[in-house]
Amino acid sequence: MARTSVPCPNCKTPITVDLIRLFDTNTNPNAKQILLSGQANYYQCPSCRSQGIYPTPIVYHDPEKELLLSYFPPELGAPVNEQERVIGPLIKKAVDDLPPEKRKAYIFSPRTMLTKDLLFETILEADGITPEMLKAQQEQLAFIQRLLMSSPDALPEILAKDDERVTEAFFILLSRLVQTSLAAGDQQGAQALAMVQSVALEHTTVGKKIAQDSAEAQEVMNKLQELSKEGITREKLLDLAIESAESKVKLTMLVSAARGGMDYQFFQLLTEKAEQSQGDEKARLEGLRDSILELTEEIDKAQKVLYAEAKEMVDSLLEAENLPEATQQALPSFTQATLEVLNDEFVKAQEAGDEERVKKIVTVLTVFRSANESSVYLELIDILMQAPDDATREQVLEEAHEGLNDDFFQVLGSLINQVEQSGEQPDLLAKLREVNSAAQKFIMRKNFEAASNES
Repeated sequence: MARTSVPCPNCKTPITVDLIRLFDTNTNPNAKQILLSGQANYYQCPSCRSQGIYPTPIVYHDPEKELLLSYFPPELGAPVNEQERVIGPLIKKAVDDLPPEKRKAYIFSPRTMLTKDLLFETILEADGITPEMLKAQQEQLAFIQRLLMSSPDALPEILAKDDERVTEAFFILLSRLVQTSLAAGDQQGAQALAMVQSVALEHTTVGKKIAQDSAEAQEVMNKLQELSKEGITREKLLDLAIESAESKVKLTMLVSAARGGMDYQFFQLLTEKAEQSQGDEKARLEGLRDSILELTEEIDKAQKVLYAEAKEMVDSLLEAENLPEATQQALPSFTQATLEVLNDEFVKAQEAGDEERVKKIVTVLTVFRSANESSVYLELIDILMQAPDDATREQVLEEAHEGLNDDFFQVLGSLINQVEQSGEQPDLLAKLREVNSAAQKFIMRKNFEAASNES
């Protein structure tokens, strides 16, 4: 991604856009998701207010599916030789970044896509996604785009009228778009999508059901947290399972969160309790045992699949030429399984004496931990910006005192620099500078107080 000054497609005023021309899953495992989200190369002109996807040449590379595709927007009106001049270096970079042992015949015959729709269809067809499935997703994307362009006050009415279009797939797609926007550094886009998601949860049939399920799941988690303070025993876990038996959502959440405690002894306790009961209660407990057994089997199978997928991603990541950059780009795809694989691979590499692989894994983990720390600082910065008055901000600073370290001010300074260079959000820049000034003054006062106490 590179911030590039380009003319607005509508009014020709110079604007700055984060342009991505090469989407290469070899160097960025998240490249396909970013491209297919429809948010890559998004622009908004401050002069004429036009917005959309900026027309730019694209090369897509997926060595696993043996795809090397190029697309040149016809509206650019460039002759064939000019198209080749632009596309050529992008294809060369994709091939150069590919390890020699992975270079196959497909790299010598890149395919030209005449339309962007054909580009997307070709990529998805390789994943087994039919044109009908693609059309349904495109309709959902168009619907989401319409919601984003509507005023917040009008959203409840629009969503109520199109209630049947708001399905579980709609929320899954929204969540993916939020993740993709965050991965691309588009905080504003992620916030807009999250706002649509929030309104849809409140004002649609499926949304209300999801919200209710979420509340039930949270209720179970709260009870587990309370039990953990006293020490969770198999007996207490069984009591909570019996209490949650009438709700599939509650029981599923409980089994997912406490799978480790549902071992042979747990099932032995449940069986004994069922055998000591009679009539409807006996049948209810036996049904509960069958349900928990089924859920644990499903969870174990899913964990194996997640682990295998994480292993494949980690193996691919460790082959990247620029490991820190590739890790940064892959962070949105990291899961608990990814960390488990990294830890397992670290132990195996140490036992095998593979120092090079050990160093690579340490690099990945270092980038991950650094990103986690940065996200905490960004959250604190956002809270400070939202503070309604100086007194509230002072209270937040007081509570976060231990976290106001050099890393915090480095993240804040970097954020100020990025917004300053873009020149597009003066209000945000002013707020960030205000937060920086308040935090600096707070730290200086604290240091002065500490020095006075020592003397």
